[in-house]
Amino acid sequence: MLGDRNAAHCDDTLGGRISLARETKAISIEKAAERLGVLPSSWNAWECDRDVPRANRLTVMAGVLGVSPSWLLAGVGEGPMEQASDSDRQDLRQAIRRMAEDVEALDRRMRQLSSRIEGQASASA
Repeated sequence: MLGDRNAAHCDDTLGGRISLARETKAISIEKAAERLGVLPSSWNAWECDRDVPRANRLTVMAGVLGVSPSWLLAGVGEGPMEQASDSDRQDLRQAIRRMAEDVEALDRRMRQLSSRIEGQASASA
Protein backbone atom coordinates (compact mmCIF):
# COMPACT_ATOMS: atom_id res chain seq x y z
CA MET A 1 0.00 0.00 0.00
CA LEU A 2 2.85 2.38 0.63
CA GLY A 3 2.67 5.02 -2.03
CA ASP A 4 0.57 2.90 -4.38
CA ARG A 5 -2.60 4.94 -4.88
CA ASN A 6 -3.74 2.72 -7.77
CA ALA A 7 -4.22 -0.22 -5.42
CA ALA A 8 -7.64 -1.05 -4.03
CA HIS A 9 -8.46 0.50 -0.67
CA CYS A 10 -6.82 -1.24 2.19
CA ASP A 11 -8.30 -0.40 5.57
CA ASP A 12 -5.68 -2.28 7.56
CA THR A 13 -3.46 0.81 7.81
CA LEU A 14 -4.10 4.27 9.17
CA GLY A 15 -3.61 5.75 5.71
CA GLY A 16 -6.00 3.27 4.15
CA ARG A 17 -8.69 4.09 6.71
CA ILE A 18 -8.18 7.84 6.23
CA SER A 19 -8.52 7.43 2.46
CA LEU A 20 -11.56 5.15 2.73
CA ALA A 21 -13.36 7.50 5.13
CA ARG A 22 -12.60 10.56 2.98
CA GLU A 23 -13.82 8.92 -0.21
CA THR A 24 -16.93 7.57 1.52
CA LYS A 25 -17.61 11.14 2.67
CA ALA A 26 -17.11 12.19 -1.01
CA ILE A 27 -14.67 15.01 -0.33
CA SER A 28 -11.41 15.76 -2.08
CA ILE A 29 -8.01 15.73 -0.42
CA GLU A 30 -7.89 19.50 -0.90
CA LYS A 31 -11.27 20.06 0.79
CA ALA A 32 -10.44 17.66 3.64
CA ALA A 33 -7.07 19.33 4.20
CA GLU A 34 -8.71 22.76 4.17
CA ARG A 35 -11.26 21.66 6.79
CA LEU A 36 -8.47 20.33 8.98
CA GLY A 37 -6.24 23.36 8.42
CA VAL A 38 -3.33 21.50 6.85
CA LEU A 39 -1.68 21.39 3.46
CA PRO A 40 -3.03 18.89 0.91
CA SER A 41 0.48 17.43 0.69
CA SER A 42 0.33 16.59 4.42
CA TRP A 43 -3.04 14.90 4.01
CA ASN A 44 -1.77 12.97 1.01
CA ALA A 45 1.29 11.80 2.98
CA TRP A 46 -1.03 10.49 5.72
CA GLU A 47 -3.21 8.61 3.21
CA CYS A 48 -0.11 7.08 1.62
CA ASP A 49 1.27 6.04 5.03
CA ARG A 50 4.38 8.17 4.51
CA ASP A 51 3.62 10.15 7.68
CA VAL A 52 1.10 10.16 10.54
CA PRO A 53 -0.95 13.04 11.91
CA ARG A 54 -0.42 14.26 15.47
CA ALA A 55 -2.97 13.06 18.04
CA ASN A 56 -4.82 16.39 18.21
CA ARG A 57 -5.15 16.45 14.40
CA LEU A 58 -6.32 12.84 14.38
CA THR A 59 -9.21 13.64 16.70
CA VAL A 60 -10.33 16.60 14.59
CA MET A 61 -9.82 14.52 11.42
CA ALA A 62 -12.16 11.86 12.79
CA GLY A 63 -14.83 14.56 13.19
CA VAL A 64 -14.27 15.87 9.67
CA LEU A 65 -14.57 12.34 8.27
CA GLY A 66 -17.51 11.29 10.44
CA VAL A 67 -15.73 8.36 12.07
CA SER A 68 -14.45 7.61 15.57
CA PRO A 69 -10.79 8.24 16.40
CA SER A 70 -10.49 4.58 17.45
CA TRP A 71 -11.64 3.48 13.99
CA LEU A 72 -9.00 5.66 12.34
CA LEU A 73 -6.28 4.32 14.65
CA ALA A 74 -7.18 0.65 14.83
CA GLY A 75 -10.23 -0.06 12.67
CA VAL A 76 -12.35 -0.57 15.80
CA GLY A 77 -15.46 1.47 16.47
CA GLU A 78 -17.62 3.66 14.28
CA GLY A 79 -16.32 3.64 10.71
CA PRO A 80 -17.50 5.40 7.57
CA MET A 81 -21.03 4.89 6.36
CA GLU A 82 -21.97 5.18 2.72
CA GLN A 83 -24.95 7.37 1.94
CA ALA A 84 -28.00 5.33 1.05
CA SER A 85 -29.44 5.97 -2.40
CA ASP A 86 -33.11 6.80 -2.94
CA SER A 87 -33.75 3.25 -4.18
CA ASP A 88 -32.06 1.87 -1.04
CA ARG A 89 -34.30 4.03 1.12
CA GLN A 90 -37.39 2.90 -0.79
CA ASP A 91 -36.36 -0.74 -0.41
CA LEU A 92 -35.90 -0.22 3.33
CA ARG A 93 -39.31 1.45 3.65
CA GLN A 94 -40.96 -1.47 1.84
CA ALA A 95 -39.16 -3.99 4.05
CA ILE A 96 -40.28 -2.13 7.17
CA ARG A 97 -43.90 -2.07 5.92
CA ARG A 98 -43.79 -5.83 5.24
CA MET A 99 -42.32 -6.50 8.67
CA ALA A 100 -45.02 -4.34 10.32
CA GLU A 101 -47.70 -6.35 8.48
CA ASP A 102 -46.05 -9.59 9.62
CA VAL A 103 -46.00 -8.36 13.23
CA GLU A 104 -49.70 -7.45 13.03
CA ALA A 105 -50.54 -10.90 11.62
CA LEU A 106 -48.54 -12.61 14.37
CA ASP A 107 -50.26 -10.47 16.99
CA ARG A 108 -53.70 -11.52 15.66
CA ARG A 109 -52.65 -15.17 15.64
CA MET A 110 -51.33 -14.96 19.22
CA ARG A 111 -54.59 -13.40 20.42
CA GLN A 112 -56.56 -16.19 18.70
CA LEU A 113 -54.41 -18.87 20.32
CA SER A 114 -54.67 -17.18 23.69
CA SER A 115 -58.46 -17.11 23.40
CA ARG A 116 -58.51 -20.83 22.50
CA ILE A 117 -56.31 -21.67 25.47
CA GLU A 118 -58.48 -19.63 27.82
CA GLY A 119 -61.61 -21.29 26.37
CA GLN A 120 -60.18 -24.76 26.87
CA ALA A 121 -59.09 -23.91 30.43
CA SER A 122 -62.63 -22.66 31.21
CA ALA A 123 -64.20 -25.83 29.75
CA SER A 124 -61.87 -28.04 31.83
CA ALA A 125 -62.67 -26.28 35.10
